[in-house]
Amino acid sequence: MKTSVLAALLLATTILPATAQSGPTLQEQMACRSDAGKFCAEHIGKPPQMNACLRENKTKLSDACRKVVASHGG
Repeated sequence: MKTSVLAALLLATTILPATAQSGPTLQEQMACRSDAGKFCAEHIGKPPQMNACLRENKTKLSDACRKVVASHGG
C-alpha cells in the first residue's frame, strides 16, 4: 500500500509539467493520476514521455483528465 501511495505521489509530480508554463496544479495532477497510472505507468518520472502518452491515449482518458490534457495543448 505504501509503495502505491509513493508511486502515485511521484506520478502526480510528473503529469504534464513540460507543456505547462508553471506546471500542472494539484487539482490537475489528481484529475489525471488514475489515468496516468492505468495507461502510462511506464513513463512515471519522465514528463515529456508522460505528456505524449496522455495525449496518445486522450480518447481513453476520464473526462476530467481529458480536459487537463486539452488545456495543456493536447
